[in-house]
Order: sequence, then C-alpha cells, then structure tokens
Amino acid sequence: MDHPMDRLVEQLLESYASCGGIKHLNGGHLPSKMAVAALTQDLLHVIFPGFISEQKVLVRDLPHETALQLSSLQKRLEREIAKSLEVHPIAGEEAESLALAFLRKLPEVRGLVQTDVEAAFQGDPAAGTREEVVLAYPGVEAVAVFRLAHILHVMGVAFLPRMMTEWAHSRTGIDIHPGADIGTHFFIDHGTGVVIGGTTKIGNRVRLYQGVGLVARSLAKHVQRDEQGMALGGKRHPTIGDDVTIYAGATIVGGDTVIGDRTVIGGNVWLTRSIPADSVVFFEAQQISIHSRQRLAGDWII
Repeated sequence: MDHPMDRLVEQLLESYASCGGIKHLNGGHLPSKMAVAALTQDLLHVIFPGFISEQKVLVRDLPHETALQLSSLQKRLEREIAKSLEVHPIAGEEAESLALAFLRKLPEVRGLVQTDVEAAFQGDPAAGTREEVVLAYPGVEAVAVFRLAHILHVMGVAFLPRMMTEWAHSRTGIDIHPGADIGTHFFIDHGTGVVIGGTTKIGNRVRLYQGVGLVARSLAKHVQRDEQGMALGGKRHPTIGDDVTIYAGATIVGGDTVIGDRTVIGGNVWLTRSIPADSVVFFEAQQISIHSRQRLAGDWII
C-alpha cells in the first residue's frame, strides 16, 4: 500500500517539471535571504555605532569592536557575493576583491547618511534630537540601506542590492531601487508608500512625503532583456532637481520628466511632463464641500 504522501510527492515533482519559472535546480548557488538580511542589519551597526546594539558601546572598545565587525562582514559578504557571481559573473572580478572594495566605501556612506540625518532633524519640527531621528525615523533607515545597496549595484553585483533594499522596504514601507541616483541631505518624511524607481535621479536637499511615486510609464509590450535576463533600455524614471519638495500622494512619471530646482509639487498631483525651476504645482480647481452633520445624518453613521 502506498504511503499517503507518495502521491503528493509525485504531484510536486510534476509541478517542478512543468512550472519552470519558479524553480532553481542544478544552477548556481543563490544568495540566502536570511544571510543578506543579517548582513544588512550588521552593516547598519557599522553605519550607526551605538544605536542598534543592545549593549552600551564605549569609545575605548570601538577599535576592537569595529575590527571584529568588519572581519565578520567581509567573510559573510564574500560568501554571498560568490553565490551571486555563480549566476551572474562580472568579468575580471572575484568575490574577495568586490567585498573589500565595498567595505572601503563605508566611510563615504557614513558621510552621506549624516547629511540625511541632518536634513531630517533640521526639516522636521517634531524631531526632538538627532538620536530620535536615527532611532525612530523609517526614512533614515531606508535611505541608509539604499546607500549601502547602491554601491553593490554600481559594482554590478546581482541579487544582493535589491535584496537589501527590499529588506528595508518590508520594515519601513519605503521602496527605493538600488539603481537610483540620490544626492545629499535627502529626507523622506513619514515615508509609507514611497516608491523610487531604478533610473530615478534626485538632486541635493530634496524632501518627499508619504505616498510619493517616482515611477516609469507602464509598458504595453514585454520588457526586452539581455542574455542574462537583465532589462534593457534607457532612463525610465523622472529626474528631480535640487531643493525640491514633493507632497503626499504625488506621482511623477517617465524618464523624460524633469522637475526643476526649488520646485514644490502639491499633494496628489499626477505629472507626466517637465516643470521649470522655481514652480509650484497644485490642483487649482480642487474644491472641498462642507455640510452640516444633521443635514447628511441619513448618509453617515454617526
């Protein structure tokens, strides 16, 4: 008599044979989602020393602790990059050299993240201290992870950059593609629902509010891809100038769309064309109706 599970095993094997797009067998060893999440968390320890650790970090212990952290990160990062290179090799590059080149960029990343923290602190009257900004503002975490992932993306490392930013996305509700190009002093206020596409270019001292989308036009045809499955094509997402503010719910679409310096985009605006510098964009005809609650009591649960 067959075991009750035998038929289920057969059905799953048949599914593995027929549904090829969601299996990865006999190919290169893919990076681990859990390992990349842990790496990202530990990289934030290096970016924000003393903020994430459960124990107090003393200045006298910092040289030793930093050396231990970097040694651990280097080994683990090499392992995950090596897995990526099995599937998407980079000509002339090895996991060891890529991991070391990435880690050498960490002081530069910290300099950029410091400008982001300062922008949040100076730009939000509700911010009590810079410590509060680092500990409690999801935009700061999402942007810090983006800045780390962007380095790997520029290096050409597959999988890891997007896995890192999607880890941050799951924690913060902020979706920043690691391919975006973002200047200094970048502040995402509140942040939930913000989407920044992979070819977006953002200048310095830009502020976004919740629900802002910097996105591509929907493609009627299938995306064209190279032999390794990577998407082809030019700039698909908008360019945002310096000192621009974009309020909640605004959506800016298309690679040819350029928002000029010092422009303010009002809430819920939908833009598919460029806007000159020093402009204010809003719905001029938008109206709000106000009525007595007694008059409409039959239509509302009060």
